[in-house]
Amino acid sequence: RATTFVLDPTSDTPSFRINKTEKSYHHQYSNIYYHRLKGIRTFVEEQARQRWRDVDGSPELVPRVLEIVKNRLCWIVGTVYLDMPLKPNVLEDIARDHSIPPPPPPTKFCSPEDNILLEDESGRLKLVGERIKTARLVTGVVMGVLGMETQSGDFEVVDMCFAGMPPQIESSEEEDAMDVDGTQNNVEDLTDEWIAVVSGLSVGSSTSPDASLEMLTEYLSGEEGGVDDQLSAAQISRLIIAGNSTLLHICVSYAMLMSQRGRYGQDTSAFSPHPTTILSGYLQDVGSVMPIHILPGENDPCGAILPQQPFPRAMMGPVSSLPSFSCETNPTYLRLGAGAEERTPISRTILVNSGQPLNDMFKYLASPPATRLSILESTLKWRHMAPTAPDTLWCHPYHQSDPFLFHGTPDVYFVGGQGRFATKLALGEDGKTQCRLVLVPDFASTGTLVLVNLRSLEVRTRSFRTYDAARSRWRLHR
Repeated sequence: RATTFVLDPTSDTPSFRINKTEKSYHHQYSNIYYHRLKGIRTFVEEQARQRWRDVDGSPELVPRVLEIVKNRLCWIVGTVYLDMPLKPNVLEDIARDHSIPPPPPPTKFCSPEDNILLEDESGRLKLVGERIKTARLVTGVVMGVLGMETQSGDFEVVDMCFAGMPPQIESSEEEDAMDVDGTQNNVEDLTDEWIAVVSGLSVGSSTSPDASLEMLTEYLSGEEGGVDDQLSAAQISRLIIAGNSTLLHICVSYAMLMSQRGRYGQDTSAFSPHPTTILSGYLQDVGSVMPIHILPGENDPCGAILPQQPFPRAMMGPVSSLPSFSCETNPTYLRLGAGAEERTPISRTILVNSGQPLNDMFKYLASPPATRLSILESTLKWRHMAPTAPDTLWCHPYHQSDPFLFHGTPDVYFVGGQGRFATKLALGEDGKTQCRLVLVPDFASTGTLVLVNLRSLEVRTRSFRTYDAARSRWRLHR
């Protein structure tokens, strides 16, 4: 079986574990915005000076947004804030009549009444103009805008600028063997190292795909399929589980509980009291042949705020005794090395999260034209992986830093918890910086496993379904 090993982290791949000094909830969230603006502002200014150096009128940088002069061309840098009437408002939740059930949350926050503002330490300024109307922005993005103040006190935007993709995180690779389009010959592929990524196993739910999970486990263990399938499985060096591994089934009422109970007060055919025990059984089989990295997700029994901390190893049962089993934070960086005796050693930097940041940003933008893949690519240009935190995405109240900044571009960026599979190779302006973006679909609804070649960054998928003879079609077994 192909092997890879975990490398030590660098300054560009910080840990998301919350230590004792940071585990405090007495600080305001304004500290995060301050450190975000401070950390990205310099890069935005560098890009803006290069972009607007030849503009007629020689526009200059105004240090604070409230110091602009009317009818004078200039550019400013600040943090975007979207004033959206449909966005959740905690004050309205407190003031509403609790005797009336609340309306269901909207699937989208965007509406024609939205306003875009730019803020810094001095205050806020409303942005107007056709250029800003067509921009795909979310709250929390740091950017520079070129324009002038109108008579009404708004700032009319004629152009805008972002920090751009950060430099590639240091890695070694086979320059001659790089083939992001997957055109390498099959002989070479047999010695390449692959990693498998899955998300949304949803063990314990009423629709948990048990048969598909069995097939997935047997495939990864090399016990399923013919020779070709076993050779393919042998190239997989490790498995990453990107969130939503379990889904607790909660009875909605005592009457329903009593009507469905069995001998011990529950209907075991529809409800499992130990989803983590069942999950541990699957992981035990896979963990005996390859390392596993598991991240918590939105539906897992774990803290809800980002960064989510690792599962306690004790709750994972026998698999936790394996040294190759790792409980990770969400999000997390992984630096992997590979190099068989006959191949040149390589190292890759991988960023994984369980999908909450992308799912939240998707609510801010109309789709179409925005897509999940285009939004994910924009986070690299914004140099921030979760800009909507802490506005509409819960996160820890950091007071000394913003941990979600991109200090470097990873080689691969996985996002779990998505509706369907998608991938793209994002390229920087220099033509050398690149990042393979991968949306990992929910396994419970799609039965899809994602495979990535660490050397060529080629992406493949494997689907695990059963055949419904009665309906003469392939379907997920539920």
